[in-house]
Order: sequence, then C-alpha cells, then structure tokens
Amino acid sequence: MYIQPQMNLRPDYHPDLTVVLLGTGSPRAFYGRAKPGAAVLAGDKTFLVDCGGSTVDQLIKAGIMPQRISDVLFTHHHYDHNGGFFDVFITSWRTHITAERVFEGRSVPMQVYGPETTKEIIGKMRESFEFDVKLRISYNLSDEAGSLIEYTECNEGVVYDKDGIRITAFEVDHRPVYPAIAYKFEYNGKTVVISGDTIPVANTEKQATGADLLVHEAYNKSWLDALTAQYPKHEKALSNPAKYHTTTLEAAAIAQRAGVKHLVLTHHIPAPAANLKAEQAYIEGMAGIYAGPITVGRDLMVFELK
Repeated sequence: MYIQPQMNLRPDYHPDLTVVLLGTGSPRAFYGRAKPGAAVLAGDKTFLVDCGGSTVDQLIKAGIMPQRISDVLFTHHHYDHNGGFFDVFITSWRTHITAERVFEGRSVPMQVYGPETTKEIIGKMRESFEFDVKLRISYNLSDEAGSLIEYTECNEGVVYDKDGIRITAFEVDHRPVYPAIAYKFEYNGKTVVISGDTIPVANTEKQATGADLLVHEAYNKSWLDALTAQYPKHEKALSNPAKYHTTTLEAAAIAQRAGVKHLVLTHHIPAPAANLKAEQAYIEGMAGIYAGPITVGRDLMVFELK
C-alpha cells in the first residue's frame, strides 16, 4: 500500500506577520536557488509576491498548499518573477488529494496586483492556457469562478486594506523595465518591505523607515568585477546587473539610513553557496555600513515578526 509522505503544513492562521522566502535566485539558474518569490502570511491570508519557476514546488516545501493562494502581487514582469504563474494559477484552482485529506481548490477569482503593465502581460498568459481551463471546467467540474482573474494595477498607493492588513505599492527603478514596484506590508504593528528589483531609490528608504524587516535584492560587485576580468568576452552580460540592481553595500546603506531593524538579502548575483563562509564573504563590508543584523536569504527561510 502506498503511503504519501507527511507534509508539515504551516498554520491556517498567523497572528504575526510572517515572510517565507520561496526563491532567492535570479534569472541565472543556480543549484539550491529557485527563481524569485516570497509568501507573506498575515491572519488567515497568504499573499504571493512574484512567482518565478518552481513556485508551486517551493510553496509545498514551505508547508503552504497552493490552494491557499488567491492573491498574487507582481513587482515587475521579467520572466524570473512571473514564469511560474501558469502553475500557480491552475494548481491553486484544483482540488488536491492526499492519502489523509482533501485540499479544496480556489473557488474565487485570482486577485492579481502589479504595475500598470500587469493586465496586458498576465492577461496574455491567461489567454494562452484557455484550452486547459475549459477542459477543467467541463470535465473536472472545477469552479468556474476560480478560472477568472481580477486585476489591481497600481504603481503608487494602497492596494489592499482589509482585516488589519495593509499593503502599499510604491515605484522603484529597474529601467529599462518600467514600471517596477515594491511592496510594504503592515499587520499587527509590524512592517515588512519587499524591494523587488531596483537600483537604490529614495522611495525605498522612505517606505522602509523603521521597518521591522527589509527584504532587498543585492549583487556583490567585487565578485562580478572579478568574473568580468576572468571572462572578458562575457563583459556585457556580467556588467549588466550594475545598471539596474543594487550592490550589497548600497543595500546596507539603504537599511542604515532607513533605520531598518533587520536586513535580508535576496536575488543574489552571483549566488553564494548556502554556507556561512560563502555568505560572510558575500556580505563583506556591509557591517561597517549597517549596524543591524544582516541575513543572506536562503530558499525556504522563515521570518516571523512577533
């Protein structure tokens, strides 16, 4: 008889604002680093911020069944931030069966938030799997409401304000990708800011002032410079991150000026190995700029703000 492995599920209700890093990588595939994404849990809500490839697998590893996802917030529309949407949309809609229980599929429209390009881009993705959707409605009898998407496009302002949960979108600078936004989550007296992809901007400092947690993208400039010197024919590809990303030292300066209580780095370029020695080398020089704790994000790390 087949016995399905036991899943360690996160609670249905989170009294404290909780962040789970689903993917801490970048467009460059690297062992142990999924494409970017984070789950933010507050009360009985689970919000998904970006959904790169492997998001569904990462959610399950984190103890979050995809059926809990009815709200997806995009920071921008590079493929590493939206490439897993098809899987998230369909899987969250489908009823899931294990040997022990049934997880009922999403029976409400998917709420999709993002910058002003979101409906055009995600709408086309949704059109591309209409064949699959129609079959699931007609043959699997999936709830038709779950096949729909409701969009909230907003570059600046409050995008969600219910049950004590407040989410604010604000513009950052990831040009040539425009618009690109970040998100501030407020719940139960705690604040989390997730930067998305961006160069250093005053807007991040403003919104992150006094934040309990700042999850900020970062790349290690000295590591990239060394690789460029070693592989000069790849100079363009290796130097491009400097044009629209933030260095580790710049992220430290942002956190210090904003008075952030805890800085977590993500979207690592180049990705360090997930061990203390490599991570200490990755953040070299940051402690001299930012006085607070620094965490090099790893996939499936959990931060509970009590």
